[in-house]
Amino acid sequence: MTTTPQPSHSARAHSFNAAAAQYAANRPSYPPALLDAVEELAGRPLAGARVVDVGAGTGIATGLLHARGADVVAVEPGEGMAAEFRRMLPTVPVVRGVGDALPLADASADLITYAQAWHWTEPARSAPEALRVLRPGGALALWWNTDARGVPWTAAQADRIGRRFGANPAVEKNGSGARVALADPTGLLDFVRRTVRWSRTVPIDTHLANIGSHSMFLIQEEAERTAFLAEEREHVREVFPDGMVEEMYDVQLLVALAP
Repeated sequence: MTTTPQPSHSARAHSFNAAAAQYAANRPSYPPALLDAVEELAGRPLAGARVVDVGAGTGIATGLLHARGADVVAVEPGEGMAAEFRRMLPTVPVVRGVGDALPLADASADLITYAQAWHWTEPARSAPEALRVLRPGGALALWWNTDARGVPWTAAQADRIGRRFGANPAVEKNGSGARVALADPTGLLDFVRRTVRWSRTVPIDTHLANIGSHSMFLIQEEAERTAFLAEEREHVREVFPDGMVEEMYDVQLLVALAP
């Protein structure tokens, strides 16, 4: 089967703005155990910490950090995503900016987080920027929801997507190990890695809308997206005939301390 030419990194990064509401409604969140691990590896509680959540999107991670008592400011480059963020979290400040050039003062944060977002930066620039903004002893935390290993139906689904589009649509779910290895090409950061497994059970419509909210799908023609997701519905229903899908995730977490 002929595969679709690979889109540019920039096109995929900007594709989320037109689908911000779909993203907010259907993307998975993160388990409490992840935030526990962030606190453990950062060596301090989130409560009272000055936290910068970069590439905050619609605020899925930001809201969890805020609920833990952190003093959070979000950084988000996309107009559509920032608008949805303000709708979801009207009391949390969000500023427009990118991780490669943070619009923040030196030594102004205890913790900087990137939830599903570090791979949209240029780490050779974003790593020094994080160190500039972190206070001495502060921490940088990066994490990705990835498909849990050893789950046959999700592996089969990834294969179908790969055959149709030439790559897994979720950049942050594909090649995460390679992205972890390349998290800091400068050698300035010493990351500690932790994996947190969790799951959620959602209606099949939510599962398919989650798939469709990834950048590889968002840049496709609507007819192509619709046709594939209709086919995928039948595959998933064979595994989950009651229409409720158990999605299993391994959150890949990296935390590094600033000198």
